[in-house]
Amino acid sequence: MATGITKLIALHGVGASGDDFSGLADSWSLRIPGLRVQSPDAPFSFDGGGFGRQWFSIAGVTPANRQERVTAARSFFDAVIAEALKNLGAADDASDAAFLGFSQGTIMALDAVASGRWRPAAVLAFSGRLTTPVAAQGGKTKILLTHGGDDQMIPSWESEQAAQSFEKAGYQTALRIEPGLGHGISGTGADNALRFLQSISIG
Repeated sequence: MATGITKLIALHGVGASGDDFSGLADSWSLRIPGLRVQSPDAPFSFDGGGFGRQWFSIAGVTPANRQERVTAARSFFDAVIAEALKNLGAADDASDAAFLGFSQGTIMALDAVASGRWRPAAVLAFSGRLTTPVAAQGGKTKILLTHGGDDQMIPSWESEQAAQSFEKAGYQTALRIEPGLGHGISGTGADNALRFLQSISIG
């Protein structure tokens, strides 16, 4: 018997922390009965100081070296995901979980799927980019890419290209570009992502 997604791992952007998703997680938990959320901190301290975290350093990052940094961060990212799944009672199996990413969190989530290391039921990808060739052929993972049309940090064409790459590899992919929105998650974007999540059946 098919069921819906009840596990969500939220992956924050650079310089932030897992607490940034607490409001969204609480709201979605009220609207999806039984939804359990983990919002882990990235493994590294933010280069810019303060209490923020990062999945990989952006100091001196360029299009030429970005993939190298993402690749070097994989083992640390995987350890965080494994711990989050353990806390959700799912061992190392993400097949009934969704990854929610923002910015650098999206970069790592898309890399995890494209490389074939993780196969979650869904990825809700906000304001990110795909740095990795899609080596893994499409399976059950469904991908929603959402991006602000006026994003000055990561341009929206990055999500457009990511959608094309995943679609060519056989993934069920949806793309939403929000005119006038910068680098962030709008209420409309969050509502669309929630409906996307609610539409997915497991089993």
